Formats: sequence, structure tokens, C-alpha cells
Amino acid sequence: MIQARDVTKEYLDGDGTRVRVLDGMSLDVEDGDFVAVVGPSGSGKSTLLHLLGGLDIDYRGEVKVGGVTLSGLKDAALARFRNTHVGFVFQSFHLIPNLSALENVLLPSYFGPRAPEAVKRAEALLERVGLGAKKDRAPVRLSGGERQRVAIARALYGGPKLLLCDEPTGNLDAATGDGVIQLFRELHKEGLTVLAVTHEDRMSAAARRVLRLKEGKLVEERATSQVASGGVP
Repeated sequence: MIQARDVTKEYLDGDGTRVRVLDGMSLDVEDGDFVAVVGPSGSGKSTLLHLLGGLDIDYRGEVKVGGVTLSGLKDAALARFRNTHVGFVFQSFHLIPNLSALENVLLPSYFGPRAPEAVKRAEALLERVGLGAKKDRAPVRLSGGERQRVAIARALYGGPKLLLCDEPTGNLDAATGDGVIQLFRELHKEGLTVLAVTHEDRMSAAARRVLRLKEGKLVEERATSQVASGGVP
């Protein structure tokens, strides 16, 4: 699903100093895997996610996702890639406040040919995440966990094989976060590849593999107890 080779990413800080965030990093993620990338703030986790999702192509090295080489793609091709290959879930949900839950899930349908069954698909996805009865509610009338479930339903709208999650439980309390993590487990069991960057132990414990980023490099990799025992989380 993901092949990254010798990826280096640099930024210019405020005084013009070049800062290397990812430093010759390589990564492989198989189809159907559930991977957590952990590390302290500033270690490059979110930067890595943006590169893998085609949100940033200003780097050295090679990134392939689902067989597509991202470097060199034009804006229109990148937009199509993001809309069909990858689903994104963010810490802050990024829902449109004046739209209903259903309308938020439908947003990806406006970036390509809209299928006649678009509304039915969005309704089915809200049912899948347990929010079918709240499809007409605006985000302000939903709890934090419900907003994240709407965001997950929206991420699934295009039928992606890969779900990229940036601190998906970071704004949730323990009980609510556990419910969202259980949803990720279920989606993984259904065949979705999940890669989440996180600083939370509860999220990384749900993954099959845990990778650690430090100073732009993968310095540690371990299988979780689920893999060691041969089970699926």
C-alpha cells in the first residue's frame, strides 16, 4: 500500500535557517495493515502524513501509495488521487459548521462526478458509524466523538483503501476516544489499511505495528502484542 524511500523534507524557519524534518526516511506499509506512528511534538509525524496523502510533494525521495508515484503529479491529478485513494481524519474534525452531518459527509461528492446514489451512500456511511438518526444535525449539536465519527464517514465516502489519521483521538476524552478507536479496529478488520500518527498510548495499542519517529528518522519498530500472539486487534 505504501512505499517510501529515502524521503527527506526540509523547511525554512523564520530566520531563513533550513530545518530538516524528515531525514532519509523509508517506510513500507502492507495492504490491510494497521500502523501507528508515534513520537514527540515536532518529530515529523504530521509532515509524514501530509506527504503520504499527497498534501505536500515538496520533498526528496520517492513516495508510492497504492501503486501511484506522488512526486511530479500535477494539482488536478493529486486532487483525484486524494479523493479516490485516501481518506483523511484530523484531530480537529474539520467539519463545516453550517452544514448538517449528512451534508458534511457528502462534501467529497462535489470534487468529482456526483453519483446518483450519493445521498444514499452518505446516509449508509452515517449508519455505519452509528449516526444515522442524527444525519440532519449540525456539528454544534453533536458531541466530540460524534463529530469525529462524521469525519470518519466523510473520509470513507470515496471508498479509499487507505485511511490516514492525524491525532484522531487527541480532542476526545478517554471513553469517547475508546469508542472511536474501536471503530478504527472494525474498519481495519473489514480490510481498510489504517495509518495513524499519535502521541496516545491507547491509540498505538490498537495498531498491529508501532513505528517511532525521532529527529526525522524511524528509530524503533515493534509489533504489538496482538501481532506477537497471532491475533487481530
